[in-house]
Amino acid sequence: MIFVSINPFALKRFFLFFLAAIGFSCLSCFGQSIFLNVKSTPYDRQMTRIRPTLIEPAKSSNDVSLGMVDLWIGRLRSIPYGFTREWKTPAETEASEVADCKAKSVALYEMMHSRGATDVRLIIGRRFVTSRSTHAWLEWDTPNGSYVLDPTLNWKAVRTSEFKRDSYIPYYAYRGADRYRAEQVALVAQN
Repeated sequence: MIFVSINPFALKRFFLFFLAAIGFSCLSCFGQSIFLNVKSTPYDRQMTRIRPTLIEPAKSSNDVSLGMVDLWIGRLRSIPYGFTREWKTPAETEASEVADCKAKSVALYEMMHSRGATDVRLIIGRRFVTSRSTHAWLEWDTPNGSYVLDPTLNWKAVRTSEFKRDSYIPYYAYRGADRYRAEQVALVAQN
């Protein structure tokens, strides 16, 4: 008979290492996003129909207020939700009885650009870390702060700082002709 002894210290060390590895792999979920410019995204082919809306330059005068954006969000939010595989143009969204997150976000993007808003990004990502499907919304950077514009789920613009890090997680962003991939950057305490 052969007895094998398992050293309890080695077992504790293994579990400590295992838990640390899991912790470090989850750390990126709680970081800030940075956007890296890319040549293509997995959504490019689907977005062919709305590309003219995205690359249309913003008007020269910036005639967009937060109150105006809130009105537009409310109007789009009141359109009943209805999923479609293909991206609708803003004109199709206005004419249809239902619209999904993609259609509502593109319509809001077009409204804002037609009034001269800049620093607006169309985002594709997840609403929550636990979401099973992707979601589309806008992010708008202003001198007064950054806002999440989600005409599918919200009735008005909400400051990005009001959301926890486990919501509105971007994967890809579009601004004009530029495409971006979001990278999660872990927050590290600095002295």
